[in-house]
Amino acid sequence: MQKISPCLWFNNQAEEAVNFYVSLFKNSKIGTVSRYQGKEVEKVSGQKEGTVLTVDFQLCGLNFLALNGGPIFKFNPSISFAVSFETEKEIDDLWAKFLAGGEVLMPLQEYPYSKKFGWIQDKFGVSWQLNLSETPQKITPYLMFTQDNFGKCEEAMKFYCSVFKDSKMKDVYKAGPGEPEKEGTMSHATFQLEGQDFMAMESSKAHKFTFSEAISFIVDCKDQEEVDYYWNSLAADSNGGQCGWTKDKYGVSWQIVPGILGKLMSDPDRAKAVRVTNAMLKMKKLDIKVLEDVAKGE
Repeated sequence: MQKISPCLWFNNQAEEAVNFYVSLFKNSKIGTVSRYQGKEVEKVSGQKEGTVLTVDFQLCGLNFLALNGGPIFKFNPSISFAVSFETEKEIDDLWAKFLAGGEVLMPLQEYPYSKKFGWIQDKFGVSWQLNLSETPQKITPYLMFTQDNFGKCEEAMKFYCSVFKDSKMKDVYKAGPGEPEKEGTMSHATFQLEGQDFMAMESSKAHKFTFSEAISFIVDCKDQEEVDYYWNSLAADSNGGQCGWTKDKYGVSWQIVPGILGKLMSDPDRAKAVRVTNAMLKMKKLDIKVLEDVAKGE
């Protein structure tokens, strides 16, 4: 079971975006749709009761969550999604679809490191790195360390590998003499967390963006022991965060979530689901026993 899932924060466009993405990629589907419930939730979130809260979906077999959270956070290229392609037709077709309403960050063309590569921001603002690798289509989260995080890419990867099980550093490529970035800069790296592939790079350029809550990573926890472990390991401030959200020392956002939460919040008994949601909104680190007691009406 996938341990870490990207969460995309939309301004009331989650359903539209998910339908768009699922239409583009192989081995993709839409899962559970949850909705805002209860007047207190409406008051806190600013979202009308009954509107879509989250949508579970898969792209190329990778689990994602789309969240309608309002206009608070906006996507930027600090976290993008790398897509590998087997054929030129596949990459050309997807590029054309992303181009409609999107913005080109790097043109789709040949580069010293790729027969065909392009970086594009789609019409919703999510960034994608498309690469002709002549391997089956696959999507990999890609972290870009900028501003105060420049020079910390390798340190961050080693930190994440120390937190998660079944983790390892894989390929590491650093800039050499005469390259656009400073010599020694991490130009590209791959690493695994819980057996899942991630990519990373760093840039010394004067980028106006860095990590934000617009894209976070959900850690699916089986019990309170795991919730406590990942919260204590990842949270830069043990008192920070809300509703299971926290930031690490590099500014990457994580949601430390017990697997039972989704079941409790989607319970057919609407009163029970509302009680659980209201309790969750008041928490920082999530407490499974409290959520279960609230669900029982205790």
